[in-house]
Amino acid sequence: MPLELQTCASPSEVTSALGAGKAYLGGGTLVVRATNEGDIGITGFVRSTDESLKSIEVSAGRARLGASVTMAQIARSEKLAAIAPAARAVGGPAVRNMATVGGNLLAASPYGDFAVALVALRATIHFAESEMEIDEFLEARDGIVAERGIVTGVSFVVPAAGEFRFSKVSRVKPKGVSVLSIAAVIKGSGTVESAGIGLGAMADRPMRAKAAEAALAGSDLSEEGIAEAVRVIGEGTAPATDPVASSWYRAEVLPVHFRRLMLG
Repeated sequence: MPLELQTCASPSEVTSALGAGKAYLGGGTLVVRATNEGDIGITGFVRSTDESLKSIEVSAGRARLGASVTMAQIARSEKLAAIAPAARAVGGPAVRNMATVGGNLLAASPYGDFAVALVALRATIHFAESEMEIDEFLEARDGIVAERGIVTGVSFVVPAAGEFRFSKVSRVKPKGVSVLSIAAVIKGSGTVESAGIGLGAMADRPMRAKAAEAALAGSDLSEEGIAEAVRVIGEGTAPATDPVASSWYRAEVLPVHFRRLMLG
């Protein structure tokens, strides 16, 4: 079946062009694969030539990434070196050259490893005429395009050296699909002042580990200091069973890998 490709100059035009059967085409790693695998619900693609969607801006300690910025761009950026491990965890080189920030935000588990980092970074999600915090975005994600239009970018405070931690567990290294992924932003010297923790493949979309964040605050990153956070890291999770891992296995190994990540 032939697929129509429509090119628009701006995100607003893209939103207007999207309708029944039309999918937004950023990098295409997931939607093109879906059509190749026989998804007849997609009858065409809509893309944008707006260059701002591909830009990286870092100023005064805050970064803004366009929704079409690729994982390869992030991995190469000296100004984003602190979070590069999360970008490098997405597929192999060919996939990273195509996979985008926006696509990661909308990917269903167990995909979306970079979105897990954005959860830990407590990123702000931008649209053509509005913005929202990532927690709110993930809750409303399924209907977000109809409500606000396509995502145009994300912004966040760039973590200082040593504040960002990331771990991805996969059966095929280094580019396999996630068994789970964990991202953390830990602020404080000696005693934890604040913690942002994102989990991947532990629900149908990336999620925050709020109980573990609260448990870490005021503690130190020692075996004893993180014990309560390790105990509650799985609170609120609902991992799926899929060809990569069972829900039971994901729940069992999450505390193990979280403990390792916290102890370095």
